[in-house]
Amino acid sequence: MQANGERVALQPQQAANATTISAVASSRRLPEHALAIALTTAMQESELRNLRKGDRDSLGLFQQRPSQGWGTAQQIMDPVYSANEFFDELVKIPGYANLPLAVAAQQVQHSGYPQAYVKRVGAASVLASALSGRVPSLSCRVAPDGGTGSAAAVRVQLTREFGLQVDPQQGTLNMSDASDGSEDSIVLAAVTPPKPAPRHKSRRKEKAAQGANAAERNAQEEREEQEERERGWVLAQWAVAHAQDLRIAEVSYAGRAWHASHSGEGWVKAPATNANAAGHSAAPGQSHEAVQITVTR
Repeated sequence: MQANGERVALQPQQAANATTISAVASSRRLPEHALAIALTTAMQESELRNLRKGDRDSLGLFQQRPSQGWGTAQQIMDPVYSANEFFDELVKIPGYANLPLAVAAQQVQHSGYPQAYVKRVGAASVLASALSGRVPSLSCRVAPDGGTGSAAAVRVQLTREFGLQVDPQQGTLNMSDASDGSEDSIVLAAVTPPKPAPRHKSRRKEKAAQGANAAERNAQEEREEQEERERGWVLAQWAVAHAQDLRIAEVSYAGRAWHASHSGEGWVKAPATNANAAGHSAAPGQSHEAVQITVTR
C-alpha cells in the first residue's frame, strides 16, 4: 500500500491484523493518532503477526503477558481482544493524543527497549493514514483457492471487529443479502452511530444556535461527510485485507472496486452500475453510498 508518497509492504496476514486493529479503533471512535500508536507498537512487538511465542510469556500482536494482567493466553491470542486491551490502557494516559508515537507506545508497554519503537513510527504513520480512511490505499494480492464464501460469515466477523457500527440490531448499519445464483453480497452503509438526544436548551442558547454562521454550519456538514467517507473506506479496506480467509470476491465503494480475480490491479474505477455500491443507496437518513462486499460462490 502507498500513502503520502510512501509505500509500506505487508503480507496478507499482516494486512488482515492491521485492519483488525483499525476496526477496533474505529468501533471505539478513536482518532488516527491512537491507531498510529497501536500500529507502531504491534509492528515492533510482532511485525503484525499473531505470535504464539515471545519473550517469557509474551503473546499475540502486542506481546502482552498473562502474568502481567493482560488476560489469559487464549484471550491475548484473539486480535480483537488484545487490540481492545491496548486501547484501554492507551486512553488512560493523560494527553496521549499529543504524545509522539514512540513515547505513547512505551507508556503502554513499559518495554525494556523503549527506543525500538522509534524505527516503526514512519511506516506506522503511513499505514494509519490509509487504514483510518483518510488516505485510502490498501490493496492486497490474493490467490483464489476455488472455495466458496459466506455473506453470513462476513457479517459475523464484521460485527465482532467493528462492534455496534455494524450491528443491525442497533440500527447503525443497513445490511442486506442479495443473490444472483452465483454470488452473495452484503451491503454496509457507512454511517455514524446515532447521537444521543439533544438536551433542553435555554431560549438564549436556542436563539444563538439559530443564528449560527452559515459558513460554520457548512464546514461542520463537510467534516461530517468526510468522516462518513473515511468510515466507509475503513470498512472497504478491511474487506480487502480479509478477502483471502473470508473468500471475498469483490469490494465496491465510492465509485471504486477491487476484484479478487485480478487483485494485482488494485482499486479500479467501478462500472456505472457499481458507482453507488452497485446501485445500493444509503438507508433512510444516511447521506452516503454503501460499501458492498461480494463473496465467492
